[in-house]
Amino acid sequence: MSAEILDAVAAGDVAKTQSLLASGADCNARDSAGSTLLMQAAASGNLPMIEALINAGADVNATNELGWTALMKACFNDDLDRGFPEIAQKLIDAGADIEAQIVYGTRPLMLAAGRGEAGVVDVLLKAGADVLAKNEGGRTALMMVKEKFYVEVINQLHEAEMEVVGEGPSCGTKNAPGSNVVTFLKPQSH
Repeated sequence: MSAEILDAVAAGDVAKTQSLLASGADCNARDSAGSTLLMQAAASGNLPMIEALINAGADVNATNELGWTALMKACFNDDLDRGFPEIAQKLIDAGADIEAQIVYGTRPLMLAAGRGEAGVVDVLLKAGADVLAKNEGGRTALMMVKEKFYVEVINQLHEAEMEVVGEGPSCGTKNAPGSNVVTFLKPQSH
């Protein structure tokens, strides 16, 4: 039954997945790479599948062999070139660890910021992700994203840092008067 549920989740077949779960399939089954069903659903952005697996008792903090969690998979999918804010929110609501770390001390906020995923960054910040957290190299998410020029994410993280260090929200202007700023935003996928 493990192969059957893996196939159903991979195909995005929520009805079949629910049927298999009701018949006793393991909601924490793993593929050959050690990814759980929840990780697969998070990486594909399948919210109904996420809900079905969480309702069946899937472990939202399970890790694969590299230490990745479902929340990390929701932060960004290289193949689809996007992250999934609604998935991240659902996982956080179910108890996902927003400060879980993978190699080099990388956290979900750093992953999302480094890929320019403003929607996911917003969800993580609102959930209380530590904007001042540093990886093993001493770099924060803001330091990482500045190299990539994702202006929207830079602004989000800068404002969050200002609030944390006690300087309050920044003033309404983001740029010096008379300056020309080019904004690089990722196109929104629907």
